[in-house]
Amino acid sequence: MSINNFDGIIFDLDGTLWDARESICMTWNEILSKHYPELGQLTVESFNAQMGKLLPDIGRSFFPHVSDEVIDDILERCLHRENEYIAEHGGVLFDGLEETLQKLSENAKLYIVSNCQSGYIEAFFTAHGLQRYFTDWQDSSIEGSVKSDNIRTVVERNDIQRPVYVGDTALDGQSARDAGTAFIFARYGFGSTEQFDAAVDDIRELPQICSALAANIFN
Repeated sequence: MSINNFDGIIFDLDGTLWDARESICMTWNEILSKHYPELGQLTVESFNAQMGKLLPDIGRSFFPHVSDEVIDDILERCLHRENEYIAEHGGVLFDGLEETLQKLSENAKLYIVSNCQSGYIEAFFTAHGLQRYFTDWQDSSIEGSVKSDNIRTVVERNDIQRPVYVGDTALDGQSARDAGTAFIFARYGFGSTEQFDAAVDDIRELPQICSALAANIFN
């Protein structure tokens, strides 16, 4: 591997590798209908602004007038059902995802860091058979952790010397900066930001963009 390449490419999951909003929304509405019908139903579009946030923040955003105890119960029920359903039914992979992962894995090790619950990344793997492309991953289940901490954890745990983070929100960009990594913005995802080292409009652009950005940083 050339020293002018990234040796670790770390991905966000939702909005970067796939779109699982329909599966997520369906499972949340199933739980709400059964246990909390007075709270109504959510829409797929209502999840757009929530993707990438920490789970307690999502709960408070959706249900601002209920107690923390109720929010905790809703999250526990919804996230458990979500993992079950997604492991079986999956989500919508972005076009060209597997061929892109294959190309990138020829020159770098691949990782995932997501603000998701424990078991969600594994459900993604189970549904779509993509675990073989990834060396390590980290969710937000470590108490008190934020995404920048989890990026650092993966970098340090795997001794990554030249990391880059790929994500689709302003939070992803800030987390990458706080963790000391380069940031590639997935403009095709759910968020927006003007602060990035490079951007892609299609995930299939990543191999070329990674090479160009690495050459610019490390040369």
